[in-house]
Amino acid sequence: MFTRIMFDKFTAFQSLEVEFSKGMNVFIGENGTGKTHILKALYASADITITKKSFAEKINKVFLPSQEHIGRLVKRGVGKGSGALEVQRKVNDENLKLRLSFTTWDKIPESTTISGHTSKWFEVPLEAVYIPVKEMLANAVGFRSLYDSRKISFEEIYSDIITKALMPIPRGPADDDRKKITKILQRDLEGTVTNTKEEFYLHNKQGNLEFTLLAEGLRKLGLLWTLIQNGTLLSGSVLFWDEPETNMNPKLIRTVIEILIELQRMGVQVFIATHNYVVLKELDLQLQNTDSIKYHSLFRNPVSKQIEIASTDQYDKIDPNRILDIFSEMYDREIARLY
Repeated sequence: MFTRIMFDKFTAFQSLEVEFSKGMNVFIGENGTGKTHILKALYASADITITKKSFAEKINKVFLPSQEHIGRLVKRGVGKGSGALEVQRKVNDENLKLRLSFTTWDKIPESTTISGHTSKWFEVPLEAVYIPVKEMLANAVGFRSLYDSRKISFEEIYSDIITKALMPIPRGPADDDRKKITKILQRDLEGTVTNTKEEFYLHNKQGNLEFTLLAEGLRKLGLLWTLIQNGTLLSGSVLFWDEPETNMNPKLIRTVIEILIELQRMGVQVFIATHNYVVLKELDLQLQNTDSIKYHSLFRNPVSKQIEIASTDQYDKIDPNRILDIFSEMYDREIARLY
């Protein structure tokens, strides 16, 4: 599992260090405070344990700087600069680290410096899933072959999620955890997900409904169902989900939070970024004392203007909490209008 990440002049961050919960990690903050960048950096470091790509190459493909010029990931400043990120994970009670350093002059991944427990990092694979804001299963047909053969401006997370969703179901019966979670999903899906020639369908009493004809909220539930059914999300894996609430009705958000909590209980480390009050409140209502969670609030220091972070394991101690602040302001405006 991931234990910590550190940034030094990397993208939006001047200097930032975050320690993680072994269970759920929830990132909030205004736009431009780097929530997605934290998720992407962690995902890249996990994915390379499976694909065996270099850390720098994966970072480049996940962030996709202009002309794949990795030096552009250094925080902007005057003159030549250097940046770095370091990721730490725990493997068999051993703390491993992987560090990537580069300068504004570095144009290709091979010109970067990678250090830490590099060889050990690859010895134990870490299965990871990154679900982007944009739902991709409706666009799956032909996307991977196009991505592999043509230079198109999509971060690699989009190709990766389609590849993982297309993995076949493993042999043998599903374990009790998978059965429990898929049963919760089927409650709202009212069917199961199938795919034929890279095209996804929801199979229910009406027959096979193409994903392109489904509401996006249902497609997202269908993606979760697929990843759990095909064994991608198992104990010891990691799930990253950027704004799971996007295009989703609050009723379905409740189901998504129920699933994320169950995944955490079965040993999946979960990272989400959100702007949504319902997501935060559903977590507060559904979590139990035995669950493991950390809320990470990213904000700009009013004096230095640099991004900082405040972390807590208690919902009512999130500070600053701009999501709650905005809802409180709206309530005050409503009261003022009435009186």
